[in-house]
Amino acid sequence: MDILYIKSLHIIFVVCWFAALFYVVRLFIYTYDAQSKDEIARPILTQQLMIMQRKLWYIIGWPAAIGTHLFGWWLIFKNPSYYFSQPWMWLKLIAVLLLSIYHFECERLYRQQKSGIFKWNSFKLRLFNEAATVLLVAIVFLVVVKSSTGLLWGILGLLAFAAVLMVAVTIYRKRSKIENETKLKGESIPPTPPNAPEA
Repeated sequence: MDILYIKSLHIIFVVCWFAALFYVVRLFIYTYDAQSKDEIARPILTQQLMIMQRKLWYIIGWPAAIGTHLFGWWLIFKNPSYYFSQPWMWLKLIAVLLLSIYHFECERLYRQQKSGIFKWNSFKLRLFNEAATVLLVAIVFLVVVKSSTGLLWGILGLLAFAAVLMVAVTIYRKRSKIENETKLKGESIPPTPPNAPEA
């Protein structure tokens, strides 16, 4: 088979694999959140979300992971002396190994939720979801730039963005907690006057 066809199939499977990894963790979050619903809604939501998890994971996730590895290694062994002599390729292979470990961790989380075990809360799952993004950035920078320096700047930029996002999420969670506690007490949060001095 022509190398361009192999490369095209590899890219298609990579896109599908990342789509499955990103979405399945969102489904884990929704399934965890469904456990706090009332007695009527909880089993209905949980059952529907588990069906969605199973179909996504076994119809898209696993086949895409297998296809990614199959066509990726096929590409490498078309010209092994070149690829194995490139430092960026070794870094990419390490990133793919980490992504494969991430995939197996998703499999473990899927099996736990299927058994009704919810060890990770939605906050931990959201953090876990960002690991796939970091690996995606690393792999793309390595393949396109073919330089560990480009990878470093890409990851540093992503980590800075993640830090800002985490601060925003923490502020939002604290604000939501205060609002929920106030609602439970039957009070309302007084609006802040526009010209009020800062404390």
